[in-house]
Amino acid sequence: MTEDRAERPEGPRGMRGNLTNYGDAGFALFLRKAFIKGAGYTDDALDRTVVGIVNTGSGFNPCHGNAPQLIEAVRRGVLLAGALPVEFPTISLHESFAQPTSMFLRNLMSMDTEEMINALPVDAVVLIGGCDKTVPAQLMGAASANKPAIQLVTGSMLTGAYRGARVGACTDCRAFWGRHRGGELDEAEMAEVNGSLVGSVGTCSVAGTASTMACVAEAMGIALPGSATPPAVTADRMRVAELTGRRAAELAAEGLTVDRILTPEAIENALRVLLAVGGSTNAIVHLAAVAGRLGYTLDLDRFDRMSRDTPVLVDLKPAGRHYMEDLHKAGGVPRLLREIRDLLHLDALTVTGRTLGEELDRSPEPFEQDVIRPRSAPVYPLGGIAVLRGNLAPNGAIIKQAAADQDLMEHRGRAVVFEDSADLAARIDDPDLDVEADDVLVLRNIGPVGAPGMPEAGYIPIPRKLALQGVRDMVRVSDGRMSGTAAGTVVLHVSPEAAVGGPLRHVRTGDTVRLSVRDRVIELEVPEEELRRRAEEAPAAPPLPARGYRRLYVEQVTQAEEGCDFRFLRSETDRGAVPADPASPGRASAASAPAPGHG
Repeated sequence: MTEDRAERPEGPRGMRGNLTNYGDAGFALFLRKAFIKGAGYTDDALDRTVVGIVNTGSGFNPCHGNAPQLIEAVRRGVLLAGALPVEFPTISLHESFAQPTSMFLRNLMSMDTEEMINALPVDAVVLIGGCDKTVPAQLMGAASANKPAIQLVTGSMLTGAYRGARVGACTDCRAFWGRHRGGELDEAEMAEVNGSLVGSVGTCSVAGTASTMACVAEAMGIALPGSATPPAVTADRMRVAELTGRRAAELAAEGLTVDRILTPEAIENALRVLLAVGGSTNAIVHLAAVAGRLGYTLDLDRFDRMSRDTPVLVDLKPAGRHYMEDLHKAGGVPRLLREIRDLLHLDALTVTGRTLGEELDRSPEPFEQDVIRPRSAPVYPLGGIAVLRGNLAPNGAIIKQAAADQDLMEHRGRAVVFEDSADLAARIDDPDLDVEADDVLVLRNIGPVGAPGMPEAGYIPIPRKLALQGVRDMVRVSDGRMSGTAAGTVVLHVSPEAAVGGPLRHVRTGDTVRLSVRDRVIELEVPEEELRRRAEEAPAAPPLPARGYRRLYVEQVTQAEEGCDFRFLRSETDRGAVPADPASPGRASAASAPAPGHG
């Protein structure tokens, strides 16, 4: 076969699909039905189309705390469509309950998802995910498995209140913690805050990674229109779940596979929405990984050109004022898509079987609200994220410009270097730390290989001595990530990372670092000869981990611009770059794009 995947079966096969090979297919089916009948199924049920429901519920994952209710609603939808719903578990990841970081385990979850989809007799799958890395992992796995699939996000939490002020995780978590470090709030007040920030189960209530991925999944057409924004504990969310189950059964009958939905045009639509939402920087890494599973490479320079003509229109924390439940009440993603309609690929096919343009034609008429801005009055005139290059980041770095201090966007300062997270923890609050507000904090060895797992440590805390003086932002540079709920003048994803010999490895305290978002530059103002000398004197790389998943991770993980995926999981076929070059003679369409690799 020329394609790097197994041949797809024609049409639903139900319990006859993916039979264990004993050399006798009849016996394999006989045995399978005998065992599953022990759960009380009849032959009538077992002869139907099978829709798998991916269960990522976990006692350690409050973002997925509504999973039992969602599964029940999906089951109802599948049954109403005349198919058989069967739930099965995979790994569940939560950002606060995954050491060293949930990003370290994202690829493992994608492998679990892919292999279970391939192993089980399912004709279509509903992917239930929510917390930051779960939706990317599921989309990566589903893209590689390439069966009919539909995403269902768990939905955002409700907001809470602290002394009359509306609050929500996790932008407000960070804001209150900053005030605590600055001496404004004592331990008792912080204990009160801690019990107020999360109003219910569900994902973060701001434009963090979870909410961003929910919005981009809808924009890509892999989730139902209007499904990104209903909060977790609402009737709207349950109705979306029922409709998702019904549509999954129809997808199985139609054979509408993932490769026909997640086209280059769909990924480009997702990038537009990421910019217009002012969404999480982490979504770039995740979309690069999904694209890689389909055979495409994310072109950061073309993405940056998109950013220059895609304003931030959603007034959502951390770049704005509102919360996800407000975005839902304002009309959700369909309302935003109508506002940027001329920037989208309207012929991109969606999971409904209709094009994005057709779906927008069916969407409700706009009404007056103050969450989704018109193009004439944006929250921020450019896209939320800018791509930087320079001798510190030859392969690129990013900054969430919409959530940065505009006075620091053009800045030159003295580097204060921290070798790794342990060094940062040991010295950041030292009253004798040699640091001033105009300095540039540099943290290295927190990239994909260096940590390993690229933790969200790039949001370097303001040194306590400066926080007590009222300093709330500084230029910070690292080869790691930061939470999408965070704000500040933070340069992230510096590539290549220090641990694989990137230039960040050679920065020394006292060097001058220049940031120019206008010129898209992050550079070290040190002569090239000196940098070459430092490279020659650099110590050898640390030894590989001895065994296990950590060894596999360090050996196989790619850099940020490639999605931090494992090399052996990317498609074997190179299908070009996304976004597409506007000057290119043509683009693959939903109808003509070749199928992705199972790889």
